[in-house]
Amino acid sequence: MAGNNFWLSQTIKSLAWLIFLFPFTIYAQSKGPSLSNGMLNLEWKNSADGYHLNKISILNKGSWVDLSAKPSGAFSVLYTADTLSLVEKPAKTSNFPEPEYRYIIPIWKQATSSIQMNTAGKAINFYPDKKKEVNKELIFQKELDQFLLTSSWQFDDRYPNDIKVTMKLKAKQAGYYSIASPELALFDKNNFKWATVPGVFQGNQLNANFVNAYAYGQGIPDIPVMVRERTASTLSPLVQSSQNITLAVIPEPGTGRDPWLFDKKTQGNWNIGLSVLNRKGNLMPTIYHPVLGQEKSFLAKNDSLTFSFRYTIKTDDWYGVMKHAANDVYRFKDVLKLKKTASSLTDRVFRMANYIVDDSLSMWKLAQYKNLEIGAQSYLGGVYGSEKDAMKNSDYGAMWMLARLTNNKKLIDTRLPYARNFKIVQQHSDKDFFYGASEGQYFLQNSKKFTEEWGPYTEPIGSTYYLMMDLGNMLLFDAKDLKLRADLKLGAEKLLSWMKPDGSWEVAYDNKTDEARFKDILDLRPTFYGLFVAYKILGDKKYLDAAKKGADWYIENAINKGAFLGVCGDTRFAPDFATAQSVQALLDLYDVVKDVKYKNAAIAAAKIYTASIYTHPIPTTQEKWVSGVKREDWEISQAGLSFEHGGILGSANHHGPILLASHAGMFTRMFSLTKDSLFLTMSRAAAWGRDAFVDQKTGVASYYWDAMNKGAGPFPHHAWWQIGWITDYLMSEVELRSQGKISFPRGFITPKVGPHQSYGFAPGKVYTTPASLMLIDGLLKSDSPYLEYVTAINAGQKKCFLIVMNNSVNKLSTKVQIDAEKIPGASGKSIKSASFIGLDGKKATIATGVKSLNVEVAPYGLKVIEVFY
Repeated sequence: MAGNNFWLSQTIKSLAWLIFLFPFTIYAQSKGPSLSNGMLNLEWKNSADGYHLNKISILNKGSWVDLSAKPSGAFSVLYTADTLSLVEKPAKTSNFPEPEYRYIIPIWKQATSSIQMNTAGKAINFYPDKKKEVNKELIFQKELDQFLLTSSWQFDDRYPNDIKVTMKLKAKQAGYYSIASPELALFDKNNFKWATVPGVFQGNQLNANFVNAYAYGQGIPDIPVMVRERTASTLSPLVQSSQNITLAVIPEPGTGRDPWLFDKKTQGNWNIGLSVLNRKGNLMPTIYHPVLGQEKSFLAKNDSLTFSFRYTIKTDDWYGVMKHAANDVYRFKDVLKLKKTASSLTDRVFRMANYIVDDSLSMWKLAQYKNLEIGAQSYLGGVYGSEKDAMKNSDYGAMWMLARLTNNKKLIDTRLPYARNFKIVQQHSDKDFFYGASEGQYFLQNSKKFTEEWGPYTEPIGSTYYLMMDLGNMLLFDAKDLKLRADLKLGAEKLLSWMKPDGSWEVAYDNKTDEARFKDILDLRPTFYGLFVAYKILGDKKYLDAAKKGADWYIENAINKGAFLGVCGDTRFAPDFATAQSVQALLDLYDVVKDVKYKNAAIAAAKIYTASIYTHPIPTTQEKWVSGVKREDWEISQAGLSFEHGGILGSANHHGPILLASHAGMFTRMFSLTKDSLFLTMSRAAAWGRDAFVDQKTGVASYYWDAMNKGAGPFPHHAWWQIGWITDYLMSEVELRSQGKISFPRGFITPKVGPHQSYGFAPGKVYTTPASLMLIDGLLKSDSPYLEYVTAINAGQKKCFLIVMNNSVNKLSTKVQIDAEKIPGASGKSIKSASFIGLDGKKATIATGVKSLNVEVAPYGLKVIEVFY
């Protein structure tokens, strides 16, 4: 017993000596407050200046892994009592943009003000010094001269990788306040996989070129800018670490601005600041609420405000975490449940088919140029050198497709010949530097010349767009047009000659000096696709080899880095729907060469493009007013709509998104390829239930969201794009829902608004039967606006297929009338026989001579009615 006492006393003396020598080591090992739920573990330690976050670990495949980012736990509140610091004085950023860019100069000035540059007010940084634990909730507090801040932390029981935080600030001094989400950890700026404020910028590295990073979204700005939620597509700034652990901060739904609060546009309201680098310049996703100088930021003494958000920390890539923010937090996966519609998409196509040949509405014009009579529609938007006399054709694939599917004589006789002439004279014919290139998108009637949108320059991608893609689509319908084939070859040779040794192109060339312009930006657009079109039509392998070389450069410099450029000259090529086009361009290339790198790159680009789709705010049934008309919130919701261009410079800053959903068919095809439901939800959310934006007489939807239902407005040619994308979407749904058993060949991408493609130039198949598409108004009538249909005919077998679909989350039971007289070549007024065909190929006979029948279609379902006539 005495021996035991001796050893005990010696042990106590040793421990005392160790504590004397290493007091901080022993202290650091003492257990402080923590949050743990079996998936995440956060531990704090109490230091002289307050509670520091000491450890962040995550369960990964049965083992705990510490986050490689250095834990911090620092809090920050922005404060100013001086309103002078809130005056928007734009910072100097060289001479960008040039004076002619009148649309984006005001936006850029605003974007470089002290608030968005995150220099306004004073940052008060601290660690909380009081804590308590109540049930599963950890509460921290700090009192300073200006305020008392309390924060509560707890896990979300539904999503174990989410930590919900609510912060409450009570002012002790009057002034403007903005609460920043705390700094959980400091990520390595030189070693991370991806970072983004979705819709604004993204990339795998910081970019010291401020304009390229901030204005064009090419990488992460290396200064701690704070951006607005008006073009943040999904409210989830995030960083994916080198460990493939992603941390995002996501504001509680309802915190962000409502773009139409009650009876007017409130798109520009600014409730949340979002950043990837915090005020101290550390790589840590951060959000701010309220924003200094904005609503709710001024507090009198004893006033208070509350800010709620969540951190998601997950072993997943950036895309998976962004999808969680959209689907789970902002309930985007449920967006279709509220959708109602008054007319089908098929009906819209028929109405627009009448509109585009209506001389009193469609603004169709004829003009003389180079001994040819050319035709196009008036364009009343901004064009370089225009006196409101610009003309433009938009979607040649849709024009030739509609003529083939409807056999409309007025379209065939009074539109197509003059549109063809327009295309012929659109190509440079003088044997100079520009020989074979496109002269420009627009023809100016008064000055008798073609021009680009925003300056006297010529873009290589203009040849891809306005020659090769258009000519390629036209030649699919008339392969024997030798003039068009010759023009396509001439354009291909020009594009090939302009390709650089590395597979890239210049953005543009000056029309007077032949010198390259816009040297500050790279041509991060799918210019290579024009050479792919040339190969498919002309068959010369050198064009395919060049297309592959261009695609390889594009993958390395654009997709892998998250760096893109757009095709809208009026916004100085801010990134836009060209990114979506690159997805389809790479898929088309993959279909030919079967190199998996093109498929993988297409999927990667498609995931990036999902950040061009709004997923907030959550649609509701709240009643609102639009120009004196009562609307429910979901009817005018932005959720599911895409940008023309977002980011810092884009039109979405003021106008919101667009209704022209060219990406819808491509996203449906992407779902078929990946089985990723976000693509399909985004496709349908854009297409379904958008009546509030459709002019009922013409079927034409407004272009910009804030125009609501004003129809084509100054853009009558947009109807062609709408016919094109709706057809592409419906055909992609047919192929998806039939499990590939019903399919029709797709043509080439059309310029300029996205990746939709043409149909009808060649037969497809309905199950095992060859059939040709037709669009026959009045052949089928339904009492339900949720019933979409596609018609295909095998004339030799006197067989007509009516492919009907249910664009609803609910089962559809409806009566349809079939007018057999509408079928070309049909004799008599009744159907000889009809059957339903199931996906298994089995037939259920319908009574002979039937003119109407009851049809039941499952949610998202498809049925085929086979008619013998």
